[in-house]
Amino acid sequence: MQRTFKSLLLLAAVINLTALQEAKAVSNSSLTVSINGLKSQRGQVCLSLFSGGRGFPSSSDRAVAARCVKLENAPLTVKFDNLKAGNYAIAAFHDANGDGTLNRNPLGIPTEEFGFSQNPKILTGAPKFADSAFIVAGPETNIQIKLLNFFG
Repeated sequence: MQRTFKSLLLLAAVINLTALQEAKAVSNSSLTVSINGLKSQRGQVCLSLFSGGRGFPSSSDRAVAARCVKLENAPLTVKFDNLKAGNYAIAAFHDANGDGTLNRNPLGIPTEEFGFSQNPKILTGAPKFADSAFIVAGPETNIQIKLLNFFG
């Protein structure tokens, strides 16, 4: 009886260690984003990475990760590390004047370049999360975002 209990305890410990290793591996994916369509090398490009529809695309405070990268060389690539496998979407914009916001005209139309993962067609408003979602799986995922400009 005592031997069976020790065997079960050892088996439980091995299972827990295996599950812990798998959990670490799950959040070990990285994502590389290539940005195309820049009209100039001024300013910075800001990206927000979302893991669900809540806040997408404009509430960067609800993003899993958000960063602005100063433009120095084209083409621009941005890497996000230590991601869990799953569905994500990115909203990006070229902050040419460096003010940290996507500038708009009085009608609300963006005056700076912008784009989304999966490069959905933009007609009258921002896409939904499902239209921009992609899967991060395995050690490395690569995507491209083409920035758009309604005035250029």
